[in-house]
Amino acid sequence: MLDPAGTADIIEDARNYTFFIPIVLAVLCGMRRGEIAALRWRSLDLDAGQLSVVASIEQTRAGCREKDAKSGRGRAVALPALVVEELRRHRLAQAQAMLAIGVRVTADHHVVMQGDALPLQPNSITQAIAKFMKKRGSKVRLHGLRHSHATHMLASGIHPKIASERLGHSKVGITLDLYRCSAGDAGRGGHQGRHADIGCATSPAEERPVAIR
Repeated sequence: MLDPAGTADIIEDARNYTFFIPIVLAVLCGMRRGEIAALRWRSLDLDAGQLSVVASIEQTRAGCREKDAKSGRGRAVALPALVVEELRRHRLAQAQAMLAIGVRVTADHHVVMQGDALPLQPNSITQAIAKFMKKRGSKVRLHGLRHSHATHMLASGIHPKIASERLGHSKVGITLDLYRCSAGDAGRGGHQGRHADIGCATSPAEERPVAIR
């Protein structure tokens, strides 16, 4: 698990990395790999600072298929200002890169894509982030970034029900069982300097409702 200082370092080190946005969505929004792969621009409202998790891409030996979000219902995720800023930059860079191959990005395109405008496969996201983290000497992997986000929320005093809804758990008991002990350890670390900003980013003050389409 990453503490707030480690989270800040990961974000800074990954800024020019191809899989920067998946890392940000996992460690600052608690999204699963299939949800990241399935996320389309139409599900984001950057002006309101929110996204809707409505689908997930499942990868099996038979291939990939898009399905409803885990637990069968969509959820709203409030975006920290840092995430909104990075998504705006990414959208502009993506649009320019796609225009170079004759593709005009629309609301139906995925937020993270391959160079040919096809969606990324969940396994590709997992493997790329694992390689990045291993190179940094870290044992944390993609799911560990989500785990870190959950732990930071509980450690900062976010109500378990709000944390559970943000993570997409079907029951608040799941959140408590998985993260309560880790949250206690993280809470004793505290936030200092620039890491305080990361602590705030991983702990949204409230979840405002957003229309799920």
